[in-house]
Amino acid sequence: MSYTYKTKGTCSTQIEVELDGNIVKNVKFTGGCNGNLQAIPRLVEGMTVDEVERRIGGICCNMKGTSCGDQLAKALREAYQAQNAVS
Repeated sequence: MSYTYKTKGTCSTQIEVELDGNIVKNVKFTGGCNGNLQAIPRLVEGMTVDEVERRIGGICCNMKGTSCGDQLAKALREAYQAQNAVS
């Protein structure tokens, strides 16, 4: 399932995610720090939604109360819940 999430409080403006059940298959950020936002998708590919939330959920960037990693964790949870609501 593909899902687009509009970020809140980060330099990136949106995240496109693809899940296979609860497994992260593909992540693409729009905007933000190019190097970090190429690295994060490579690191989380193959992880479960729970694992990503555990590892990077709650990380803050520059006193913003969130970060691109935190927003990804939120996006994946939202996508997973939307996927299960359709099933």
